[in-house]
Amino acid sequence: MAIVSFVGAGPGDKDLITLKGYRRLAAADVVIYAGSLVNLDLLDYCKDSAEKFDSASMTLQDIIDAMAAAVNDNKSVVRLQTGDFSIYGSIREQIEELKKLNIEYECIPGVSSFLGAASSLGVEYTVPEVAQSVIITRMAGRTPVPDKESLKSLAQHQTSMVIFLSVQGIQKVVKELREGGYPETTPATVIYKATWPDEKHVTGTLADIAEKVHQAGIRRTALIMVGEFLGDQYNYSHLYDANFSHMYRKKQTTDDKH
Repeated sequence: MAIVSFVGAGPGDKDLITLKGYRRLAAADVVIYAGSLVNLDLLDYCKDSAEKFDSASMTLQDIIDAMAAAVNDNKSVVRLQTGDFSIYGSIREQIEELKKLNIEYECIPGVSSFLGAASSLGVEYTVPEVAQSVIITRMAGRTPVPDKESLKSLAQHQTSMVIFLSVQGIQKVVKELREGGYPETTPATVIYKATWPDEKHVTGTLADIAEKVHQAGIRRTALIMVGEFLGDQYNYSHLYDANFSHMYRKKQTTDDKH
């Protein structure tokens, strides 16, 4: 029996879909893609006979109906979603509806945009002795955020933070982060369409990033990255330190070096 494959499309660059995701997409009879977010060049991987539906104008029921009709015709379905669907992907509601219809599904992860952004900038979120945690969040909007997860509350940790779906409110974001504890000197970067051909980024600090983003005209499809991991401070890890022993390597002695 045919199933529905949820496939993470990756952050933008069409080559950043996983090999498994590519294989499902190339073999699919029906593809339902998030047209407002996914790089449409990914559809080049589809076979000529594949039916394609842009979910940008569809309701949840429209999507489920299209999936069910295809599966009932024994057609394989790919639900192609941006980045990795485990972060702001809205797949829970789709899965719950498929369960009601006893339709089988699988989930094939993708590369999230927050990972693509870090790679584009050549940065590491978890710099030893600088930050060892990453907060992934969003500003409250039409979709509310629990009070205990407000930006102001999370800012108390002053660790690496990536803020989705919030660049349109960059001034409010900065205000809450500063009120929560980040110094105004904290490095910040806003990256627009990470890994896409037209990617661009703006760097600064919490003192000036909002104005720089405004001047750059960035209004959507961007991530806000905040934290000292973006700055000049860094420390080498112990993992490859010659003076550090672990289960795969013994600490080097003076004699070992000669």
